[in-house]
Amino acid sequence: MNKKQFDLSHQVGRRALIAGAAGALIFAALPSAFAIDNQSEWRQDYEGTSAIQRSTTPTLSPQTVAATEAAIARYKDIAARGGWPSVPEGQSMKIGVKGKNVISLRERLSVTGDLDGNVDSSPVFDSYVEAGVKRFQARHGLAETGVVGEQTFAALNVSVDVRTRQLETNLIRLRSLSGNLGSRFVMVNIPAAHVETVENGVVATHHAAGVGKIDRQSPVMNTRALDINFNPYWTVPPSLIKKDLIPKMQANPDYLTEHKIRIFDPKGQEVPPTAINWNTTQATGYKYRQDPGGDINSLGFVRINIANPYGVYMHDTPEKGVFGDDFRFVSSGCVRVQNVRDYVAWLLKNEPGWNRDRVDQAMESGERLDVRITQPVNVYWVYVTGWATPDGVVNFREDIYQRDGFGGGTPVANTAVYSKKPVAGPTEQLPVSSADSVNTEMLQPMQQQ
Repeated sequence: MNKKQFDLSHQVGRRALIAGAAGALIFAALPSAFAIDNQSEWRQDYEGTSAIQRSTTPTLSPQTVAATEAAIARYKDIAARGGWPSVPEGQSMKIGVKGKNVISLRERLSVTGDLDGNVDSSPVFDSYVEAGVKRFQARHGLAETGVVGEQTFAALNVSVDVRTRQLETNLIRLRSLSGNLGSRFVMVNIPAAHVETVENGVVATHHAAGVGKIDRQSPVMNTRALDINFNPYWTVPPSLIKKDLIPKMQANPDYLTEHKIRIFDPKGQEVPPTAINWNTTQATGYKYRQDPGGDINSLGFVRINIANPYGVYMHDTPEKGVFGDDFRFVSSGCVRVQNVRDYVAWLLKNEPGWNRDRVDQAMESGERLDVRITQPVNVYWVYVTGWATPDGVVNFREDIYQRDGFGGGTPVANTAVYSKKPVAGPTEQLPVSSADSVNTEMLQPMQQQ
């Protein structure tokens, strides 16, 4: 790979723009009470419009292991035959564009089966090429626009050798998790920002997710879903009180009241905002708790508790616009689940009296309700950046946390545009501003808050 190709493959396009616009998209780093913009609901049909039909084979399964082994052999064969051509970087390409770069694009897509090799080598970017680009984008977790922009150029020009090494690295991970994971289990693939529910060896539901930022990574772990908190409270983490809450109150004395955040002293007595001098550090000695309410509460309508030492969990969010982005590394370690009602209904399906209608009723009631899962469901948070499905589709995601062992990170992602702060360990807390930052208070049962 020459320097130009390496530099090109280090670009992150839309992701860099999103990271650079962190001030405008502050909802990704702050709780809803501190959000600036309300995001529109992303389309609910996460499975229906992709260029690739979602596989019903679990990512964690012997079938995926076998398919990935076959993909490695296939990519080694491609390498032996000279690899795939690079696509010269330039202006974006879309339907109607004409030129020699389109010919290179056709050749590149044909090698990996994204475009039928029998299609002619016309220099015109037509509907066939657009369909091939969408398929390629789907395999790489990119927005399926059919337009070749900066991020798609970068993914196209990662060499076959790098992709093969990526698959080999992930094959080890997949093999270690292809045994008996339980008849019912949940998988969170962190780099893919994706959740699967699996029952009797078949994927039951797919969900987009929001996962940990570069400097607040979601942990890899095996755990269990224990209980569901409908319409939960949210306790403001100590790191937010001084950094965000006090300045908000200095600017607007009605801020806490408007956002339904109550103040409690160390004895548990409620304190009116007017009793605190907001121009001093007096405010740091109190507890701040946001009332339930999916329209404003930072946890949305529901929180799913999972056993772990990190203080992380899975939850809804009032900021559902994040699920429409192909960059969904937005939390402080917790996982925000798209179509959370379907997810909760699946978790509770074996609990007497709990179906989807009951879940809807519980959420819409606005009342606090805790439901224990009688038989806790196994939950696996994994880090898989490359895998194949039995239908021959080979998938790749960015090594966003730089765990694939490629030195400074794979050429798939340029993490230099993100913060390089140290990652918190199980008990360490970074001064982040997030609705779901690691907070020892949040480890307590919700009914005690």
